Amino acid sequence: MLSEPRAGRLAAWGNALIAHMVSPDDAVVAIVGEDAVHRVEGLPGESAPVGLTLALGRLRALGASGLRVALPAPGHPLGLSGPPDFNARALEAEEAVICEGAALGLVPEVYGAGPEGDVHVEVVWHCLPVREAPPADVPSLGEAERELAEALRDATEVLTRLDVAGSGPVAEAAIEAYRARAEQGREVLAPGYPPRAVRVLELAQRVGALVTLASENGHGGAVSASEIAARGEALRPVERVARRAQVAAYNSVVAERGMR
Repeated sequence: MLSEPRAGRLAAWGNALIAHMVSPDDAVVAIVGEDAVHRVEGLPGESAPVGLTLALGRLRALGASGLRVALPAPGHPLGLSGPPDFNARALEAEEAVICEGAALGLVPEVYGAGPEGDVHVEVVWHCLPVREAPPADVPSLGEAERELAEALRDATEVLTRLDVAGSGPVAEAAIEAYRARAEQGREVLAPGYPPRAVRVLELAQRVGALVTLASENGHGGAVSASEIAARGEALRPVERVARRAQVAAYNSVVAERGMR
């Protein structure tokens, strides 16, 4: 989870563009990142896929006043508001962007092209109708920060007791190295986001990395079926909390705007 979801980049820099804090060119460069190209398909008024610059301008003209992130998982439609067709597409992609004020949503489809060792990534964002309703299960920044601190403490205690890989200093070193590589040359969030949102997102990424390391690095000392089950029980809620916090951070500028 240390790597940014593409929906997060699109929403964060799209929000900065809508607030006139960055130029269209700078926003597109940040959204595309290391991918080769992003296009938007199904945009109202367009019969073929268009580039991000045109798409973001068109969404603003259609009434988009902000962009929200959804990071759904099976049984947890986090950030979604329907309809079922859009939710299903977003669940398959595990991420989506919802346009506040325009009743439209964007779901990415990722393609790899090129020979082995030189594969470049192309992304097509499918623009679809969404229901204008409150998003599912998105906490405030304050709630997310408290939940993260509690989840990290509880999960670390359980994983350490089970001697699970991912709960000690080796895991911390791996998280720091991964985060240093991931953050080289990039901002954690786009201009205009409050410092608390940056702090919450960084902590959510750290918690997500702990979950990933514990899930992928073997069973450690958890050799019995009951111990493995206990590890799973410890990881599931903390992964959910980390996703909720990411969504809260990315959506914070839209949420604050709505409270004014």
